[in-house]
Amino acid sequence: MQNGTILRQARKRGSAVWCYRWRENGPDGREKHRRMVIGTVKDLRNKTAVRQAIVGLKAEINARLARLATAPITLRDLAEHYRQRELSKANVRITYSSKKAYAGYLKKWIVPRWGSYLLASIKAVEVEQWLSQVERSPSTRAKLRNIMSVLFNHARRHDLFQANPIQFVRQSAKRRKAPDVLTPAEVQALLHALPPRVHVMVLLAVSTGLRQSELFGLKWKDIDFAGAQISVTRSIVQQVVGICKTEASQKPVPMHPHLARALRQEAARTCYRRPEDWVFASPRSGGRRPYWGQQVMNRHLRPALKSIGISKRVGWHTFRHTYSTLLRATGAELKAMQELLRHASIRVTLDHYTQAVTSAKRAAQSAVVGILLHKRRQKAETAQKRTNTNK
Repeated sequence: MQNGTILRQARKRGSAVWCYRWRENGPDGREKHRRMVIGTVKDLRNKTAVRQAIVGLKAEINARLARLATAPITLRDLAEHYRQRELSKANVRITYSSKKAYAGYLKKWIVPRWGSYLLASIKAVEVEQWLSQVERSPSTRAKLRNIMSVLFNHARRHDLFQANPIQFVRQSAKRRKAPDVLTPAEVQALLHALPPRVHVMVLLAVSTGLRQSELFGLKWKDIDFAGAQISVTRSIVQQVVGICKTEASQKPVPMHPHLARALRQEAARTCYRRPEDWVFASPRSGGRRPYWGQQVMNRHLRPALKSIGISKRVGWHTFRHTYSTLLRATGAELKAMQELLRHASIRVTLDHYTQAVTSAKRAAQSAVVGILLHKRRQKAETAQKRTNTNK
């Protein structure tokens, strides 16, 4: 920190002025003297008045010099800085699953490629070229781009770097192909092929659109049989309990009587039925933890799908996509769909989850063609009338 020097300087015309003078390194690394006029001697009678006038200026200059004096950091240093402050257990602002995903992308992709680069040497065009060569889906490449942008914004927030070159990187997240959804007949066949407990899991997932983390995070106290609704208040990822994905995710979900009946049967079947028990408590853990969703998928769902001849790529999220698509097929209002799927934005509902089923597409196409043919017939009839009149 430096105090600088206050000088009184005469001018050929007008009153003398007070100047503030300090040192800083120039672009070539050499020390330079800087000077700024503070005011005239008429406005500032003495040096004491000048010192009071430059308190804020001096603090600003010293803060800037401190930043400039900091050694340039690499992206590896920045990633570690971000990990310690944002991906720690103490930070509840970010969900556990997001922390896990961010840490994985940083460790596997971003740091190995860009870790040794100084922040100032990372350019948008080079990052864009790198992303185009990453042999992953567009959505994965978009996540890599977004996480790098988050890193640079973190640097700006902590005064480690003053720019974000990633904002100029172009990377679309458009899917190569639409995700698979199941038809009503396929859902029915799958439910019949599953053991009772897994049957209830799939029925609950496909009739409410719950995410996997929300499904296995349910406790019996969340099931309101009298009110015919389910409260979604937590999620569980890799046996770590956390908050839901968004505020909209925590809205209650309506429960159909058929689903309520199946859940009552499950409650009668299990020995873990107290309010604080998991709905799908694992006997192997003595009910202390719920089942692992991926294990259920591998041990029960995939063999059942194979046995009934369904070759589609099915995961737990497939049931959420199926629920959304079937909602649309029934003619549900878009706002109702958004509420049922608990999306923060209706655009997510339409762009990422809903597909028109074949019958709905044919009906829509037939309606358009019908209108066109009707107008064509009207035009032909009018022309024929004109011809007959002229005769």
